[in-house]
Amino acid sequence: MTSLDDLPIRADLRGRTPYGAPQAHVRVALNVNENTHPVPESVAHDIVASLAAAILTINRYPDREFGELRDGLATYLGHGLTRDNVWAANGSNEVLQQILQAFGGPGRSVLGFPPTYSMHSIIASATGTQWVEGARDEGYEISPETAVREIDRTAPDVVFFCSPNNPTGTPVSLSTIEAAYDATDGIVVVDEAYAEFLPQGNATALTLLEGRDRLLVSRTMSKAFAFAGARVGYLAAAPVITDALRLVRLPYHLSALTQAAATAALRHSDQMLAMVDDIKAQRDRILTELPALGYAPLPSWSNFVLFGGVADPAATFEALLARGVLIRDVGIPNTLRVSAGTEAETTAFLEALAALGDPTSGPSTKLDR
Repeated sequence: MTSLDDLPIRADLRGRTPYGAPQAHVRVALNVNENTHPVPESVAHDIVASLAAAILTINRYPDREFGELRDGLATYLGHGLTRDNVWAANGSNEVLQQILQAFGGPGRSVLGFPPTYSMHSIIASATGTQWVEGARDEGYEISPETAVREIDRTAPDVVFFCSPNNPTGTPVSLSTIEAAYDATDGIVVVDEAYAEFLPQGNATALTLLEGRDRLLVSRTMSKAFAFAGARVGYLAAAPVITDALRLVRLPYHLSALTQAAATAALRHSDQMLAMVDDIKAQRDRILTELPALGYAPLPSWSNFVLFGGVADPAATFEALLARGVLIRDVGIPNTLRVSAGTEAETTAFLEALAALGDPTSGPSTKLDR
């Protein structure tokens, strides 16, 4: 056998390509919405000590119910949640996959609202769940009326919202989530991977959980906690939801090392989240400075900015890469997306973009010497 097509792969997977952002060793990588700030040294020492303790019993299977981690996550989230309301897995992608394993699958459908996080449709495909696309309003918003209309039109078993939305950075209002929940008998999932970057005073979907057993709020430690390499995602929901997810999870799916590292990080949540304000400041700086360079950024409630006015996204992407700055072409015409990094990284991006010249005429290929 010489190619994937020679294998007896599932028919619905033929012709597909795996998910993956471009990877390159560059001085400034702002393409996958990571938190580019390092873990504080004092926190890192505690995490290492916790990992060392876990290693001493690594010959035994980990706590299958990861109770200490769920306690830590519940305390962090607040809103009266307990460990019974919390579930965790190896990144929020695995959480979403388990949701569709339990509530999706062959003969069932999930409604999403593109442009949105591309893994939503990929996970749907991987679980044999039909992916159904709903329409958005102007400015990538989703009004309550639009959400209800699309649910009535498609009759999905599961509804996915991403708030703030990736790649646009736009929020989904609580009134939209409430209306969607009331319009369906199925599961409603709110992917809040970027919730910690919301403007001050804005409530999250966690406030809607009480009395709504079919509402699930997915989170991650990858972004605000600078824990992307640890792969820890989680959700908050009614206890009956965690019972359902136990039916599809693999045995001992969270390693002892993952549990130890995440639990230690949560003990220092104040320190871990201290960098969020700086990231938000750099995001707002990008929003302020891009128009002066001739670009049109969308309002963002996340740790990244999608900006329009790019005459040739592919050429601009390559020109920035040649200057050591990696951002993301998400496939939306005349746009690119950049993560908010440290002050130095943000400066490097803005200076590199300014060096490209007038965005309406395409980037300059001349490199400064």
